[in-house]
Amino acid sequence: MARRKHATALAIATVLAVGIAPAALGGASAFAATGPDAGPTARASTSTGAPDAGAAALASTGTVQQQGGPLVVASGEEGAVTTRVEVYVSQRIQGKVRARLLLPTQPNGAGDEDPAQYRPVTSSCAVNGGAFQDCPWDSPQNAAPLPDTDMAWKLTYDIRVDASHDAQYLGDVTATLEVLDENGNVTDRGPVAFRFVKGTPEAYLRTTVLARDKAGVLWQYPSGGRADQPLRARKRIGGGWNVYTAVASLNSRTAAGYGDLVALDRSGVLWYYEGSDNPDAPFKPRQKVATGWERYTALTSYGHGIVARDKDGVLWRFNVGGANAPVPLFESRTRIGGGWNVYDAIVAPPGGYDAAARDRAGVLWSYGAGYPVYKPRTRIGGGWNAYDALAWTGNLDGVSRDDLVARDKKGDLWLYQGAYDRDGSLLPTGTPRRIGWGWGIYDMIL
Repeated sequence: MARRKHATALAIATVLAVGIAPAALGGASAFAATGPDAGPTARASTSTGAPDAGAAALASTGTVQQQGGPLVVASGEEGAVTTRVEVYVSQRIQGKVRARLLLPTQPNGAGDEDPAQYRPVTSSCAVNGGAFQDCPWDSPQNAAPLPDTDMAWKLTYDIRVDASHDAQYLGDVTATLEVLDENGNVTDRGPVAFRFVKGTPEAYLRTTVLARDKAGVLWQYPSGGRADQPLRARKRIGGGWNVYTAVASLNSRTAAGYGDLVALDRSGVLWYYEGSDNPDAPFKPRQKVATGWERYTALTSYGHGIVARDKDGVLWRFNVGGANAPVPLFESRTRIGGGWNVYDAIVAPPGGYDAAARDRAGVLWSYGAGYPVYKPRTRIGGGWNAYDALAWTGNLDGVSRDDLVARDKKGDLWLYQGAYDRDGSLLPTGTPRRIGWGWGIYDMIL
């Protein structure tokens, strides 16, 4: 009787997001996770009697067949994917059939093997359509145990794999599936291949862009962390933010809801918004920090603190102290320097020690990271008055370091990838790329 082959198809749908328009108003992101679980429920025989003619023909040598070729695993937040392996055993096994997946151990150097190399991988396994159970890849000797089962001439194993962003460095991994009898003797073995590729970074590794509309509503755009999706659809944070004249980050922000803000209202009161670790409501209710801040006309980030420009054009640094206090207690201010009134925009990456400043002639200047003050400024170039809003952000597209976004007077948003020069100064580089449109509805972007 002709041997029957079972094939399982895995469909991967990918949607390319060209730009993120505010008009989407929190709609679903244009993104499809890679690789839903593949394969139908196994219809495996659990009979311990004689195999059918097809199984008998294979039983003479035993085969291990992975369906669909190597399993492609996106390392990131895409989720788990599944590969199916069919085993035709070569001899009758007394008692329970045992199996394991042996993974290659790759040394970091001579005599220095890394037993935790598969820790970024989470795996569960099932046999003959049964329930999935943990089969950890970082088990002793990197031997992932597969579920035991009763003797049958055909066994079907489903191996479900999820991987964090760290797993992409594993690349191609060829494991060996071994079938054993109750005494631990290997009866059959064969290869099972996996290919770990770069996926979408998890939310705690992706940053955000914040934007306040002219009605005072604050919106958050989570970054996509990919070159084809630097921003996802916006989410509403809340209203009433038009009471503030300036808002600055105290540290790096993430799409997982990490990151703190300070905001200066029109009466000179400084308020603190603590990150909530909730991506749907990223800030806790505000707390009052200080009064008398009406003397300052601009705020931006500086490490775990801020810098503020006063009305005379002097820039001051405020470090956060009082670690046990319920709100930030700034240490005594430190003078950075005067003459900063020549700039109509001063921006810094959240949690960074660099800054960029645009003068009123449209020339953009870079101030390299330094402590307790910036390094001397470096001219980036002219023509930046084509933009009416600038903001350093974290990395948006997963390609460069921190990125600079700039909105032109038509409302289009442009991305400049950040890079460090030989002096360690963070600079916007390359040809700008449009990543959004309709951003003219906002009067503040950070």
